[in-house]
Amino acid sequence: KGEASVQHSPAVPVLPCRQPRLPSLSLGRRCHRPNPSLSCPRWRWRWRRRWPPRTGRPRPLFSPRAVSDSRNSQTCLDPDASTSVLGIILGGGAGTRLYPLTKKRAKPAVPLGANYRLIDIPVSNCLNSNVSKIYVLTQFNSASLNRHLSRAYGNNIGGYKNDGFVEVLAAQQSPENPNWFQGTADAVRQYLWLFEEHNVMEFLILAGDHLYRMDYQKFIQAHRETDADITVAALPMDEERATAFGLMKIDDEGRIVEFSEKPKGEKLKAMMVDTTILGLDSERAKELPYIASMGIYVFSKDAMLRLLRDNFPSANDFGSEVIPGATEIGMRVQAYLYDGYWEDIGTIEAFYNANLGITKKPVPDFSFYDRSAPIYTQSRYLPPSKVLDADVTDSVIGEGCVINHCKINHSVVGLRSCISEGAVIEDSLLMGADYYETENDKKVLSETGGIPIGIGKNTHIKKAIIDKNARIGENVKIINVDDIQEASRESDGYFIKSGIVTVIKDALIPSGTVI
Repeated sequence: KGEASVQHSPAVPVLPCRQPRLPSLSLGRRCHRPNPSLSCPRWRWRWRRRWPPRTGRPRPLFSPRAVSDSRNSQTCLDPDASTSVLGIILGGGAGTRLYPLTKKRAKPAVPLGANYRLIDIPVSNCLNSNVSKIYVLTQFNSASLNRHLSRAYGNNIGGYKNDGFVEVLAAQQSPENPNWFQGTADAVRQYLWLFEEHNVMEFLILAGDHLYRMDYQKFIQAHRETDADITVAALPMDEERATAFGLMKIDDEGRIVEFSEKPKGEKLKAMMVDTTILGLDSERAKELPYIASMGIYVFSKDAMLRLLRDNFPSANDFGSEVIPGATEIGMRVQAYLYDGYWEDIGTIEAFYNANLGITKKPVPDFSFYDRSAPIYTQSRYLPPSKVLDADVTDSVIGEGCVINHCKINHSVVGLRSCISEGAVIEDSLLMGADYYETENDKKVLSETGGIPIGIGKNTHIKKAIIDKNARIGENVKIINVDDIQEASRESDGYFIKSGIVTVIKDALIPSGTVI
């Protein structure tokens, strides 16, 4: 980036763009761009080597500077990510902090943004980054996740060579290992025999419950250019947020030299770093003097095999055991800065805020409207949503909804939602339904005093999450009238966490109920 202002000299020949030969690589394919320039990292390397002539101290070959969401930078991976990188998405644990949304599904299968599920985010980021070989490791309540992945990505990833895939790997017992997954590192170790069969250079380790948009090709390119064994995606932090994360300290080459888990006081001050080393401008570097691990890693294949089998055969977790251990034994562990929106969907409050953040004006926290990097999901072939004389403001409406004579403000309405006349929905997330009830079903329910799926007449819902297939009767008030912060009412069909009422999937809330 520092050489970007220097002009080309007529005396400098325009040479084919080539990757420098790293110790473990033998590369040299031409850049795919017709006119390589200083924007190409490989051309930048060649240009530094040849101009000006070397005198005295040699210039450094590699630069750790890289901000992942920079729109100006381009990637020139060789070999291509589709053939040299294996994506491994970790499905996470039991998701107790997201309960009751995880009562009947795995955390990555939780619905998101009206039409999607959380797992669609890392899978889409992989596909948009040309990483087409993807495994998803699951353990808890995986039926819903398996069904979604098979329907969404089962038949349209491979292309004519059939070399791409999205496959689910469930926890299993074997004669060698009778235990279930004990942590992130243990989950990868148990399937290492399968992963090493792939002729790839790197393993891309991702979490299945984060909301962000990232070009992994830039991440992988930084890993190769710095000749790292492990590269950790890092998020710049201010002091207020830093105490809730595991922080890292780096040297002047962006190499990680120290870790600290949720430090406070003097320990927090000691973790301050110069984030200009990783590409932030000086003004933002003063505002964000800490870097936190995002739980996203690139491992060189050989390094992963050595670490999990030889160096740390009993370690269960990447973030707290394997990666700090790798720095201690002298492996090159680099930080890679991601300066964009990122949210760990680990709690009900974080999930609620992330969903309603997509309704923010004029620019949402996270946008699903990026044509260059779309978010993919299952094709459901639902009809357009129907809005009949309704007042809808600052909201997102999913596919196949029927919204009839009601008011909706600052809310997200999921697919197949049915909202009856007179209802008021404010600051809420409705996940919708998995299926439609027929007119005959509704007639039978009406005759027997039952309640159809959806929101009943004259119901008021505010600051709530309504999970799928919920049956909300008429004249119901879900507004947390007593301002309760925490409550467990599972027998009544709902929980309250952080003041947010969450109605359980398939729950029935009788007419006239006040919550």
